[in-house]
Amino acid sequence: MTDEYGVGIGWRPEIAGFVADLPGLRFVEVVAESLHHPAKHLPEGLRELRGRGVAVVPHGVRLGLGGADPVDPARVRHLAECAAALGSPMVSEHVAFVRAAGVEVGHLLPVPRTRDGLAAMVDNVHRTQAELPVPLALEPVAALFDWPDAELDEADFLTELLDRTGALLLLDIANVYANARNRGGDPLDLLDRLPLERVAYVHVAGGAEHDGRYHDTHTDPVPAEVIDLVAQLCARCRPPALMLERDGHYPPADQLRAELDAIARAAGRPAVTA
Repeated sequence: MTDEYGVGIGWRPEIAGFVADLPGLRFVEVVAESLHHPAKHLPEGLRELRGRGVAVVPHGVRLGLGGADPVDPARVRHLAECAAALGSPMVSEHVAFVRAAGVEVGHLLPVPRTRDGLAAMVDNVHRTQAELPVPLALEPVAALFDWPDAELDEADFLTELLDRTGALLLLDIANVYANARNRGGDPLDLLDRLPLERVAYVHVAGGAEHDGRYHDTHTDPVPAEVIDLVAQLCARCRPPALMLERDGHYPPADQLRAELDAIARAAGRPAVTA
């Protein structure tokens, strides 16, 4: 996104009324797979937001760009149809492995950071870009494990992927925190090595620790450490948009407003709640 959209939120039917009442809102994201026949049957809440001039970005979760098999043309067409129906400035998907030989994993798994894994993903990104009417942003996922025999570290893998495809970066700052915490690293090390000038927008989400591992749940409050990372990121670059992700166990409206306000303060952006 070349324009600045400030702080936004993931649009979900369960909180559509709350989202509609945010007076300063200029940007939302919607899960692409939740939209069926988008050219004819957009949810009314999204239609109303579009009528207000709010940018809506379709976010894919099932394309499987990181798999060895070519991406499914029907899934790519659906993503393109969502973008066209919503007048979106871009679409986004994950740097992730989700299926093999037609068998669904049921989760966003990390891509093997090998030269072959990188080449397969570059090919799939190119196939996808060729059918999309707008730019594509790629989101690295939170990972509870790494595949063995890596030939590239995360920063080098992502930088080369973006360089070879021309794609933008959807930086999930909560994923950066989760991966650093589970690997025992410093999240700032990754931020200092990524091409932050390619950031299209930023996800901010909550998580929780279980059995000694931090899980990116999207159902828990955003921890203070992630808000601090938002500030660290925005001291290094100015993302066009930052977005609160929540996918269940929705808290009362005042708690959601408080999280949006905390993100805005950390990013140095105007509040969207008043």
